[in-house]
Amino acid sequence: MHGTIKKVAGPLVVAENMKVANMFDVVKVGPEGLIGEIIEMHDGDAFIQVYEETSGLGPGGEVHSTELPLSVELGPGLIGGIFDGIGRPLDAMMKIAGNNLKKGVNVVSLDRSISWHFYPVLSPRDKVSAGDVLGYVIETPIVKHKIMVPHGVFGRLEVIDEGEFTIDEKIAVVVTDGGERISITMLQKWPVRVGRPYFKKLSPNVPMTTGQRVIDTLFPIAKGGVAAVPGPFGSGKTVVQHQLAKWSQVDIVVYIGCGERGNEMTDVLNEFPLIIDPKTGNSLMERTVLIANTSDMPVAAREASIYTGITIGEYFRDMGYSVALMADSTSRWAEALREMSGRLEEMPGEEGYPAYLGSRLSSFYERAGRVQIFGSDKLTDAGNLDFAKSDQVGDFSDLEYREGILTVIGAVSPPGGDISEPVCQATLRIIKVFWGLDSTLAYKRHFPALNWLTSYSLYLDIFSEWYAENVSSDWMRLRGRFVAFLGKESELEEIVKLVGIDALSNEDRLKLEIARSIREDFLHQNAFHEIDTYTPLKKQYLMMKLILKFYDTAVLVLARDNATAKELISLPVRERIGRFKYVKMENTEEEYRKVSQEILREVSSAGGDASRDSNHNKTTVS
Repeated sequence: MHGTIKKVAGPLVVAENMKVANMFDVVKVGPEGLIGEIIEMHDGDAFIQVYEETSGLGPGGEVHSTELPLSVELGPGLIGGIFDGIGRPLDAMMKIAGNNLKKGVNVVSLDRSISWHFYPVLSPRDKVSAGDVLGYVIETPIVKHKIMVPHGVFGRLEVIDEGEFTIDEKIAVVVTDGGERISITMLQKWPVRVGRPYFKKLSPNVPMTTGQRVIDTLFPIAKGGVAAVPGPFGSGKTVVQHQLAKWSQVDIVVYIGCGERGNEMTDVLNEFPLIIDPKTGNSLMERTVLIANTSDMPVAAREASIYTGITIGEYFRDMGYSVALMADSTSRWAEALREMSGRLEEMPGEEGYPAYLGSRLSSFYERAGRVQIFGSDKLTDAGNLDFAKSDQVGDFSDLEYREGILTVIGAVSPPGGDISEPVCQATLRIIKVFWGLDSTLAYKRHFPALNWLTSYSLYLDIFSEWYAENVSSDWMRLRGRFVAFLGKESELEEIVKLVGIDALSNEDRLKLEIARSIREDFLHQNAFHEIDTYTPLKKQYLMMKLILKFYDTAVLVLARDNATAKELISLPVRERIGRFKYVKMENTEEEYRKVSQEILREVSSAGGDASRDSNHNKTTVS
């Protein structure tokens, strides 16, 4: 069926005679077949959000409905690819249109000409249900791409073949209980605005380690959690997200460049293939999917880009993988919402954003989580939830499940860093981790520029037991002392501004210096240093212990001898404590012992006899 263009207003096209069409149907607009989506229907008039440049369109042009929702193709070929906001591969588009992005280019998301070797793990006559893993292909040396039974398919395998297949060739046939024969290929399609189903959402009680000390120690995020990174221009949002994409403890990374500058996505394309994944020794790009809808691309496609990205993330989550999704930035996505809302002449909310901004953000972030997945997987021997195999449909209490994880981290770009603006406030009501970036810290070249006084994590209490079992029983105690020192520094700096540093007692001056050491030696981290760019939890723990050991030893000496804070602060061991972060992981235990002994020796020597009460020091400060 088709209608006729009635009005063109930027990315909004109104078409008449579309009574048979449905909401969210994809349509082809005009003689060039521009891709659009119906977002409103009024008396047979379809209001269409067009995802390409609409210059040259005018009344009278034809609009053809595909009668299908906006969907993304899922299958082998996603990893290592870079796609636009509606899932079209940019490299394939470049081969057709050249370096300048042209409108009306019609390409499929996944290449049908590539053959993949399919390895089945099930056999004919096996019963299967939605989500069961039929087999796999080796998509990259890192990723084993699992081929799953599509949702809605239940029955018994009649045929399953091993061999070389393209993604649209038949690999298996399922016969349903009603006798219907369903051919299965490696290609699936899923509507981007509908979350993929799962059996149950679980509590996110395990931290996602990132190797970034300020995050892992002070403001950790859970696997399956949600976080926001707000900050003004130049405060390092993109670098933080790049670091998380590079070093987070996840299997798959989906990076969405939503309305950001093109050179940032170029940096990702250039850097990621060169970065060696510490877990696998292979290129990081071999487990990464990129969605690029940069600031010079059509604004309406930003709105679809985050849904395209999160649908791909859910697909790999359903394979049982841990997935991290980076959206940079949701502010640019919200600007696309505001643009379309204005074109639709809707009643504006605060600062012109639509009144439904908060609900749209919620519908995006709520698709994150740690979930139990439908289906069995013989590759991992985990999970056997199967409707077709169960004797009592609906009772699965005695069955095991596969787990999948999708963690979402969204950058927010408030004008001037003002977090009171609507996008930030709507985001804060949803997320559990707030990493507030500070322009003052960024101007001081302190990166990551996370403000430790405004940032927070609501997952901390949940993680206490995990840290005690996997790192150390006193991790939370040491972290609490770090936070106390940073808070005390803020108080003491106010006093120093009023009366000067000489008015402080020796102990307060020591506290001020320890807080500075925490900031400069621990929280400051060089993303471009080979060793400092990533710090394992064990090393972070030893770094905390060294800084606090110096303070505890120095406090004893201040109370016992005639030493001054100035004398203790200037001890040579301070530099060695600061340079501990550049020590390779395999040498940290030995270096920790050496620096600990040096702390005891040098601090005990300050202001008095080095040998006096040495036994007392060794037992008190351990």
